[in-house]
Amino acid sequence: MTDATVTEEPASKKSAKTGVILGCVLALAGAVGGFYLTRSSLLPFAQQPKDAADEAAEKGTPVKALPAVGYIDLPPVIVSVNTGESRHLKFHAQLEVNAPYVSDVESVLPRIMDVLNGYLRALEVSDFEDSLALVRIRGHLQRRIGIVVGDGRVRDVLITEFVLN
Repeated sequence: MTDATVTEEPASKKSAKTGVILGCVLALAGAVGGFYLTRSSLLPFAQQPKDAADEAAEKGTPVKALPAVGYIDLPPVIVSVNTGESRHLKFHAQLEVNAPYVSDVESVLPRIMDVLNGYLRALEVSDFEDSLALVRIRGHLQRRIGIVVGDGRVRDVLITEFVLN
C-alpha cells in the first residue's frame, strides 16, 4: 500500500483578516448612512412630532384662543381634623372663574368660605389616606361652591396648598 499523506494547507491568515476588516468597514458605512438618513429627515418615522399649534399654522387655520377666565384667591384656611391627637389641616386654593362672573363670585366669597370651612371640618384622617383623596376633595368642593354661586360660573378649584400636620 502506498502511504500517501495528505497535507492540508492551513487557512490563510490573510483571508481571515480581510473578512474582519471588511465587516468593520461595512458596519461603519452603515452607521454613517443611517445617521445621515435620520438627521436629514429622509426617513418618514424620523421626523419630529409637531404640536397642534404648528400643524394649525401650516394649514392656515387659526389656533383657538384660551378661554377668558379669572382667578380668585381664597384666604388660607387652617382647620382641626377629627382625631384623638391635635392635628391641623392647612388649606389654600384659588377658584378658576369664567371672566364675566368674577365680580359675582367675589360678592359671595364669605358664603364660599363658609361652605369650605364646613366641608373641611367634617373630614377625618382616614379621608386623606387614599391616593385619590385630593381629587375627591376638589370635586366635592367644586360641587358645593357651584351650588352656592350657580352653575357655569366656577370652572375649577385649584388647590395650591394642602398640608396635614
